Formats: sequence, C-alpha cells, structure tokens
Amino acid sequence: MIEILKLTLLYDFYGELLTEKQKQVFEMHYQNDLSLSEIGEELSISRQAVRDQLKRTEKILIEYEEKLRLVERFQEQQRAVRKMKSILDEIAIGEISKETTEAISSMKQIADSILS
Repeated sequence: MIEILKLTLLYDFYGELLTEKQKQVFEMHYQNDLSLSEIGEELSISRQAVRDQLKRTEKILIEYEEKLRLVERFQEQQRAVRKMKSILDEIAIGEISKETTEAISSMKQIADSILS
C-alpha cells in the first residue's frame, strides 16, 4: 500500500514528463485499478507488455525523484508547516510558555527555510 501511495505521489509530480502511453497504462492500473490482463485487452497488447511498460514507467518516476527531489522537498515543507501550525495552535489557546517562545523562534527559522 505504501509503495502505491509513493508511486501515485511521484506520478502527481512527474506524470507530465511521461509519454502518453506511459501515462495511460499507469492511470489504468493505479488510478482505475485495472488488472494487467484488463489493460492488455483494452490496449490490444499482451499482459507481459503491460507489465513491462508499467515497470519501466515506475523506474522512470523513481529516477526523476532521485535527480530532482521535488517530492522529498514537498514532504519536508509539509512537515515544517504542520510544526508551525502546532506552534500557532499553542499560541491561540494562550499557552505562551518558555517552550512556546522557543517554538516561535523555531517557527521563524522554518518559515525562512521554506521561503529560501
């Protein structure tokens, strides 16, 4: 399941860099939940050809991420924003302790890292 989520996230970021055929097979399998045989019938190709195309597409998506690291940076930014939100929630309920003051400083650093 985690692998499927990872691949669909990679597709969200890099899908437009794929060929139309690669996109079609990927979407049919991962988004429309069709089996390799069903895709093969739909596209008039063998099940093995579908599998090969799918594996090649997955490899391409992984290689894009290894080179560009867009998904990794996106996930880092999401974690940072979640941390900032947590700090702001503490402030909103009036719990401004020494830890919260330090957290505000941390939040400023997080914001600077996202913006730079």
